[in-house]
Amino acid sequence: MPGDQKLSRRQFLRGSVTAAGTLLLGLNRLDAGPTSAAFAGGKLLGLEDFLDESTAPLDTLIATELDARLYSDLSKLSEHHPVTPTSEFYIRTAASSLLPNSAGWRIAVDGLVEKPSHAEIETLRSSAKPMGLHLMECSGNVRATRLGLISVADWAGVPISAFLEQYKPKFGGSHILVSGFDEYSQTPVTSVPGASWIFSMQELRDTHAFLATEMNGQPLTRDHGAPVRLVVPGWYGCSCIKWVNSIAFVDDTMETTSQMREFAARTLQDGIPGLVKDYQPPCIDQAAMPIRVEKWMVAGKLKYRVVGILWGGTQPVSKLQIRFNPDEGFVPVTGFRQTSNDPWTIWTYPWSPKAPGVYSIRLAIGDPSIQARKLNAGYYVRTVNIGEV
Repeated sequence: MPGDQKLSRRQFLRGSVTAAGTLLLGLNRLDAGPTSAAFAGGKLLGLEDFLDESTAPLDTLIATELDARLYSDLSKLSEHHPVTPTSEFYIRTAASSLLPNSAGWRIAVDGLVEKPSHAEIETLRSSAKPMGLHLMECSGNVRATRLGLISVADWAGVPISAFLEQYKPKFGGSHILVSGFDEYSQTPVTSVPGASWIFSMQELRDTHAFLATEMNGQPLTRDHGAPVRLVVPGWYGCSCIKWVNSIAFVDDTMETTSQMREFAARTLQDGIPGLVKDYQPPCIDQAAMPIRVEKWMVAGKLKYRVVGILWGGTQPVSKLQIRFNPDEGFVPVTGFRQTSNDPWTIWTYPWSPKAPGVYSIRLAIGDPSIQARKLNAGYYVRTVNIGEV
């Protein structure tokens, strides 16, 4: 991601206001904005539930260690609240009960390097700087997870490429193996151990990956990787290693890690690559989905509004399309402007269903040159039952 695409909180808020107008859940009016005119003076009656999705609670940690999950409630998002509170930021694996205290935490730096060493956590913390708002999405984010394994935080940390400049690699040390604490007290049911990923040095530079020590203005929590985790903007969360305790210089003949093999299908690899040099970057393709369907009463008539998010990819989208059933054609979503692929852009669409019934809401990118594999495969389709029109 180019450096000029990193947004401060203020810049992001300004862009979201331009893109989406104002969304005030629980209030009976909307402020002025590109999509608000049709709802001026109206009353928000409530939200329509999405059908055929998990009934697991949102914003609540379920289970422990490798089996732990927390699904973020995306319906709360608006341009006034685009950042996910830390307590509601998604969790795919929680901290092990065996995780040592962060005091005295060290990151070993070894492998194909001239002088193996270690980095003290206090040195990292003292060097941390604001890294901006970045989105993270689990590669297993599907309807079975209520599509809630995606969140945005305001991060602080140390660019890993800058951190590694102090070490001189030996011949062949072109790749970096990042590993995290990976011992658990319980036998997992839904996941397998594995907390390491291998990157080329160029990939770490190009993505502006960083070792995060803070999120949303506070030190990382244990469940979010404290005392230090890797964040790789634009890549799926499986590559964002938590509880980093080892960084090793390796060559490109290395075998892929168990974590890379586990998530090969979810990161859309061609089979299960056995060697690092054959593993494609697990980039998040361009994607979009509805996060809520609002029901309004405006001038004595029922109206609906779909609110959604757009994220991923490497170039801003100018043409977003929506449809409500397979037998209908796509129509443009107007009044939005995506200024950055990371984090998300909030969009809205005023909708007048023709009749009561079940509707499947699907988004598409109007530019066929933009890669959107999961979106095109229907991963982010959501269904509602409209009882009255």
